[in-house]
Amino acid sequence: MFKKLGTFTLALIMISSLAACSTNSTSGVSSSSADGNGKDKIVIKYWYAWGGKIQEAKQNLVKQFNQSQDRIEVIAEYQGTYDDLHAKAQAAFAAKNAPAVMDLEIASTGIFARSGMLEDLTPFAERDKEEVKIDDFHPGLMGNSYVDGKLYGLPFMRSTPILYKNVTMLKEAGLDPAGPKTWEEFEQYARKLKEKGKLAMTMPADIWFYEAFVAQSGGQMLSEDGKTAAFNSPEGVAPVEFMKRLASEGLIKIPTGDEAGEMANKDWANQISAMKFGSTANVAESMEIAKGNGFDMMTAFMPANKSYGVPTGGCHLVMLAGLGEKEKEAAWEFIKWMTAKEQTIYQHKNTGYLPTRISAIESDELQALYKEYPQYKVAIDQLEYARPRPMADAYPEVTKILKQAIEKAILDPKVSPHDALNEAAEKANKLLSK
Repeated sequence: MFKKLGTFTLALIMISSLAACSTNSTSGVSSSSADGNGKDKIVIKYWYAWGGKIQEAKQNLVKQFNQSQDRIEVIAEYQGTYDDLHAKAQAAFAAKNAPAVMDLEIASTGIFARSGMLEDLTPFAERDKEEVKIDDFHPGLMGNSYVDGKLYGLPFMRSTPILYKNVTMLKEAGLDPAGPKTWEEFEQYARKLKEKGKLAMTMPADIWFYEAFVAQSGGQMLSEDGKTAAFNSPEGVAPVEFMKRLASEGLIKIPTGDEAGEMANKDWANQISAMKFGSTANVAESMEIAKGNGFDMMTAFMPANKSYGVPTGGCHLVMLAGLGEKEKEAAWEFIKWMTAKEQTIYQHKNTGYLPTRISAIESDELQALYKEYPQYKVAIDQLEYARPRPMADAYPEVTKILKQAIEKAILDPKVSPHDALNEAAEKANKLLSK
């Protein structure tokens, strides 16, 4: 997830110095454009991440916004993954050519805000409180929106990891498709599937999934003040020990490298593995894959250990700092519109990303959707057990160190999870204490 963020923190330190010396007044924004009727429009850029159905939904929403009024024109530009987007945004900000609005992966909110790259949205939200209705956003999705008491992002396409199950494969193996509901049951399912010559899961050593495992075990990733690592506790070691044991016995497959996540999705789609962990953002796409490949699909909570638990994920919409007053107002209008009830219903139905507003969840339209397709509702119910991601400035770099340690512990028989995580914690503490 964070492969390009190793040099990112250093770059942001440089950017914060630039931000203190000058304003980003150009910010990649054309102040006006004729609309064909002689009226001037304020033109702003919106940079977004991810392709496929996610990209399609975002492009359609931008088109709808542009058609909904005649004062503002938004130009949407695809920038790749979150890593790609973040790196391009910090470079563009330094060059005073950044977009007005962008997707921002939630764990990076702290470092972007404290580096001076983001506009504080608190005054806008307070001014337009009757329209914005902050209390209507699901409280389980607001934990990463605030930095040092200030609002920097409104929840947009938000997610949690969930369990995707090939119901057809489970039934053929004589397993109840309602499970597995615990780690113990997951292992039982994996052994039964292996007896049938099948694989339970192909699972990358993904930090987001690991954060879920630690939560399920009753642990924390960092200390409460964010200054020291906490993942080398018994609750953080237990998930790695569990994964290592299952992988060593051939019950699950743990690929490594940049293509690990894609391999996990392909194995599930091709019915090599019966289950996968994935973002709720992929519900719509996964349903299409299952239908096209001739199997039934269900979604479920990630299995519990001591309890259920998942991190939230996905992105906010944020405003880049340094805009002119007209561009600020245009960017704010766009952010408000994109995160409103009607738009959250649209993006949820077309991707699977969580509906961020309670009013959307309770709407007749989504209630009818859940009756017909209960796969969409699982992640909403799982929000009861959700927690925000850490937002320490160094956390993106810490996750890179941690992922390498987890992969080493799982794949090298000579390395214990306990030792690997202690070593990672030592490196992490040097970054976190700065």
